[in-house]
Amino acid sequence: MRYKVLAALASVGVLSGCVTNSEPVLPEGWEEITPERVNEIAALVDDEDGVLTAGTNPPFAPFELKDENGQIVGVEMDLARAMASIMGLDFRPVEQDFAMILPSIQGGQIDIGVSGFTDTEERRQNFDFVNYLYAGIQWAQPTTNEEDVDPANACGMTVAVQRTTVSETDDVRPKAEACDGDLEILSYDTSDNAAIAALTGRADALSADSPVTAYAVNRSEGKLELVGDIFDAAPYGMAVPKDSEYGPAMAAALQHLIDTGDYARILAQWGIEDGLIDTAMINERPIS
Repeated sequence: MRYKVLAALASVGVLSGCVTNSEPVLPEGWEEITPERVNEIAALVDDEDGVLTAGTNPPFAPFELKDENGQIVGVEMDLARAMASIMGLDFRPVEQDFAMILPSIQGGQIDIGVSGFTDTEERRQNFDFVNYLYAGIQWAQPTTNEEDVDPANACGMTVAVQRTTVSETDDVRPKAEACDGDLEILSYDTSDNAAIAALTGRADALSADSPVTAYAVNRSEGKLELVGDIFDAAPYGMAVPKDSEYGPAMAAALQHLIDTGDYARILAQWGIEDGLIDTAMINERPIS
C-alpha cells in the first residue's frame, strides 16, 4: 500500500499533504497576514497560557496540510493565526486524528478545533462553531473512466472518502443503504489518500467537500476531473467549547478580518473565492 501511494504521488506531484522537495506547498505569492492585537476583542477571552491551541488533521488541503519542512500550513491555519493575533494570543496547531479533535476539546487538552469541520445540528449539541465559509459536497472521478459517474445514482460504484467526514456520514453511507449495499465505500484517514484512491483507479469516484475536491483536481495534472454539481451546501466552522468565551472572541476577530479585507485576502491566496461570508456567525447566527 505504501509503495502504491508513493508511486502515485511521484506521477502527479503534490495532491495535498504529501510533498516533494521540488514543489512547494504554499501558493505562489503567499504571504503571512498578521493583524495587530485589538484590545477590546482580546478582553473577551481569558486564555491562561496566552496560546490558542487548535486540533487539526492534515492533510485536508487546502485547509490544512504540511509543507516541505513538516510545518502545518493552509487556509484555516492562516485564518486562525490571524484571529489569534487579533485576540492577543499566539497560535499553535496540534496534529490529531480527526475523530479525536472534538473529544479533545471536551477534555480540555486543546482550546479549539480547526480541521475543515462542517457545522451540523448534531455537532452543535455539544459544540459551538465560528462560521467562516459555505461549501458543499463535490465529487470527482478519474479522467480514464469510460462513463461519467452520477453522484445521484451511484449504485454499483466504489467511492473514496475521508473517514468520519460529512462525505462519509451524510453522503455515501446513506446512498449505500439506498443501494442495499451495492455501493462500496473506501474510507481513509486523510483526504489525500482518498483522492489517490480515485486517481489510481482503485475507486470510481471521490466524495469530499467542494474546496478539497477542487484542490485535488487542480493538483492532479489532468488525472482527476470534477463530476456533477456541488450539493448539500453547509457552513464550515471552527469548533469551540459550548457557550465558552472562545466563540464570541473568535467571531469578533473574524469580523475584524472581514471588515479590513484580510479575510478575503487570506482565502484568495489559497484559491477560495466562492462561499465567503460578510458577517461573522456562531452556529449560523450573526454576532451583530
